[in-house]
Parts: sequence; structure tokens; C-alpha cells
Amino acid sequence: MTDLYQSQRAMRQMRHQAMQRGVVAILDVGSSKIACLVLRFDGSSRLSEDNSIGSLAGQSGFRVIGAATTRSRGVQFGEITAMQETERAIRTAVQAAQKMAEVRVDHVMACFSGANPRSYGLNAQVELQGQVVTEDEVARVLAACEVPEYGHGREVLHAQPVNFALDNRSGLNDPRGQLGQSLAVDMHMLTVDAASVQNLVRCIKRCDLELAGIASSAYASGISALVEDEQELGAACVDMGGGSTSVSVFMKKHMIYSDAVRMGGDHVTSDISLGLGVPTSSAERIKTFCGGVHATGADDRDMIDIGGDTGDWEHDRRTVSRAELIGIMRPRVEEILEEVRARLDAAGFDQLPSQQIVLTGGSSQIMGLDGLASRILGQQVRLGRPLRVHGLPQSATGPGFSSAVGLSLFAANPQDEWWDFDVPSDRQSGGSIRRAVRWFRDNW
Repeated sequence: MTDLYQSQRAMRQMRHQAMQRGVVAILDVGSSKIACLVLRFDGSSRLSEDNSIGSLAGQSGFRVIGAATTRSRGVQFGEITAMQETERAIRTAVQAAQKMAEVRVDHVMACFSGANPRSYGLNAQVELQGQVVTEDEVARVLAACEVPEYGHGREVLHAQPVNFALDNRSGLNDPRGQLGQSLAVDMHMLTVDAASVQNLVRCIKRCDLELAGIASSAYASGISALVEDEQELGAACVDMGGGSTSVSVFMKKHMIYSDAVRMGGDHVTSDISLGLGVPTSSAERIKTFCGGVHATGADDRDMIDIGGDTGDWEHDRRTVSRAELIGIMRPRVEEILEEVRARLDAAGFDQLPSQQIVLTGGSSQIMGLDGLASRILGQQVRLGRPLRVHGLPQSATGPGFSSAVGLSLFAANPQDEWWDFDVPSDRQSGGSIRRAVRWFRDNW
């Protein structure tokens, strides 16, 4: 874990450099679209004439000055499968956002879904050397957490302290400066497939961009789609994307569990394409404008013009009832929601004080999805969209931009993670440092 600790600290340093310049780009690499937002932080109203480093940008607020999306290419299940195609799509999105913002962007923060995430709960307790909790004491208790054997080919993406306890007082967010004799911590650690992270890092590097941070889209979506009370009392955010559906559970304003289902809206589109014998583009159009999961008596009489461009008049004038379309879509949507329920049951979600579930992501806009989800998941369900960010372009206010907007909030106000603290020297080893140097040489 120490080698990744060094690389994450390097990315945090990149983020500070981006803050100094006052401009950073947010990149959401999804299976159906790639979205890019350009943020300008308060503290630097404009860049200097020679585009050099300006005054320190404040982290209190930011403005979205550029936004662009493009169809994703080379990404399946949230993971890169064709490097050149994905590189071309990222360049297209970033250049369009830069053109709208009228500023050059060097640093980006990226989020992605998929990559087989796994959550771990860690804890540790240390006796304080003095009576006051200092930065070094927090670093010592975080380093004392016993990291489980999470397997070869995995990387730690997030390692966040969720709860601190000082003597008999629990529920502390930040114990620094307080008095006590013993300090305990509960930490949530999220691991993902190393190859997925390294492919994304390499792809961004090939686009001549500096990576200033990387995050899980499940985490970012929860930050933006959940209201304050939901984050505090306990809620689940289900981000239904094109290639995968991400699940995150929040408690005390921290993510305590995350997982992913390798199915999404693209699978519903594929079912429509196969069931009706139409191209994928036509199936996507039919799903968007006419799709749903609840059939009524009127749907038998509501006919949908499938259309086509084969040149065969009889073939191209086919119609299908909306009830038949719903009959194709509903089984796949039910399968996705049942997989989500299995993930929530594994997380012990029914033990939380509040059991609100928020559906977001582009595929959450299927008509009647919230009613079906409330029956399958057996909880309170609502549809969520990005919150807490003003000035977004109209095109970036929908549920499909929850992860991009959440990553913007994470860039402005990042939560403390394990690598934000200096690890005691007795926890580091020469071998780990050598691995870190080799990782930097291969990836940066």
C-alpha cells in the first residue's frame, strides 16, 4: 500500500499546482459518454498574460466555465478496451470544453466506474504520546490499521477515515487539537483492478494531460446526488450508467461501502436491438422516447414506428406496440435492480437508521423506474440529479452528469484520505519506495 501512498501524494501535489493556476478539468470516463467540465476557482479572476502560475486559488468556490460531452469509444463496463479510441474521445471532449472556456487546461481529475470494486473496513487504536491529538498522532493511528491481503493485481483507490474515537467519545470527524489518552479510527478502503487504473492513467498521459486526482464514480455520484440529511443518516446512491451500475452507501457524510454491477442502460438497448431487429442507434432512440417499465391498457393500442433505412418499404414501415417494447425492457431492468439489491443486502444496508435510495445516472431516466425500484428494493426510492453546483450549463444538469459534478465538489473540498498524512518512518520500507519509483517511471 505504501507504493500507492506515494503516487496518491504526487497526484495531490498536482492538484495543488492546478489550484495555484486556478483552472482544472474534470473528466468522467463512462461507457456511453465522456464528459469534461472546466472549473475556475475563486482567487484567480483571470490568468496572467504569459499563462504562468498565478496567485493561490481559494478552495471555497468555483465556476464552471466550460462543458462538453462526446460519445464514448473504446470503453466497456466502465473499463478501457481500446486505448486509441478512448484517447481520441478524451481529446475531443477536452478540446471542446477548452474552446468553450477559452483557456488551456493542463491538469485533469478523472473518475471511472467498473473495475470490480471491493470495500474493506479497517480499524486501529493507539495510545497518545501527549494529551493533545496532533497531525502526527492521526497519521500514526491510520498507519496502524492492518491492511488485509486484497490480492495481486489490485490497487487502493480510496482510503478514508470514517470515524474517530477519542477515549470514550466516538463520532468525531476531526480529532486534531482535542485532548485524550487513546485514539481509535474506523477507515473505509476501496480497491479496484490495477489494470483498469493504469490503463486510464496511461490514456490521460497520452493526451498530454497531467493527472491531478482519480476517484470512483460511485463516490462522486453520491457526493452530488445525495442531500445533506441523506449523507448524514445513511443512504445508498445507485448510479445507473451505460455499461455498469455503481452502488455506494454513505453514512456520517462518508462513503462506507461501494460495489458495481456489470450491467447498465446499454444492455437494455442491446435487448431492444435484438428483440425488434433494429440497429443499436434506432434502439437507443426508441428506448429514450418511448421506453418504460410499466404497461397499461392503453399501451396495447399505442403503436411505435420502428422505421429503418434498408430500402425495403415493407420492412421499413414496421410498427410495434409500446406494451411489446416494455415487455423487452422490463426483464433486464428487473435483473439490474435485483443485482443492486443483492449488493445492498451484502453491505447490511437494512441496518442503517435511514434507508433512502437515490437513483441517478443517465439510465435512471427510464419512465417508471422509481416505482419499479421501490418494489424490488423495498425501500424509499427517489430520482436524483446533481446538487450544490450553480452555473452549470443546461446540458450538464441532468442525472447523467452526477459523477462529473460530484468530482467537481471533490476537487474543491476533498475529504481527508490516508495519504494526506505523513506516514511514520517505521511503516515505510526501501522495497516499497523502489516500487513507487518504478511505478512513477512506468506511468507518469
